[in-house]
Amino acid sequence: MGTSGKLEKAQIIILNGNHENTTIDCKFNPNSYTLEKSVNYGELKATGSGASVQQFVDGNAERLSMELFFDTTDEVDSAKSVDKVDVREQYTKYIDLLLSVDGELHAPPVCRFVWGKGIDFTALVHSANKQFTKFLPSGVPVRARVSIVFQEFKTADYHKSEVSPESTDKTKVWTVSEGDTLWLIASEEYSDPAHWRTIAEHNNLENPRDIQAGQKLELPPL
Repeated sequence: MGTSGKLEKAQIIILNGNHENTTIDCKFNPNSYTLEKSVNYGELKATGSGASVQQFVDGNAERLSMELFFDTTDEVDSAKSVDKVDVREQYTKYIDLLLSVDGELHAPPVCRFVWGKGIDFTALVHSANKQFTKFLPSGVPVRARVSIVFQEFKTADYHKSEVSPESTDKTKVWTVSEGDTLWLIASEEYSDPAHWRTIAEHNNLENPRDIQAGQKLELPPL
């Protein structure tokens, strides 16, 4: 059965921070994408025997990965400035925003990858590998491939309703995991990333970025 109309173009939308509502239009849709989900199990040894039991620990965030293709060669003849055909200026610098610490958030921004009605994925960008494959005689790149991995981002409301019945009426202890930031922890616990200051002050953290995996932070009630 055939379908009418053009295939909708994929978009990446920045959801917060200094570049909130900035949209990165994908001129060419990805040829394929991969969704990956995993869980962690701990192994418990039975005393006095070689037997072990696998016990569920937690689930990892889902990951969406794909290759994006950007090209400005069809604009070379009509462009009035080099920046108009520089694929870095037109496209890939916006990918960099998703991996850079935002001055307002003290962390990279959250984004959405949207492709018609097929995908609507709220995430943080875990990694992006850029490869430039075509150049003007001056060396300015006009074509790029970007292998990008999005890591699922869930709001604190989701975690409260689906994962944990606890509320924020008492002090809790948060064990820092690799990739955690005070902004993300505040968003998870208090539904507001601005409360990173509450966590920093309560734990006497002079540098909000200076937290390490395995470190324990107290999360006070608001």
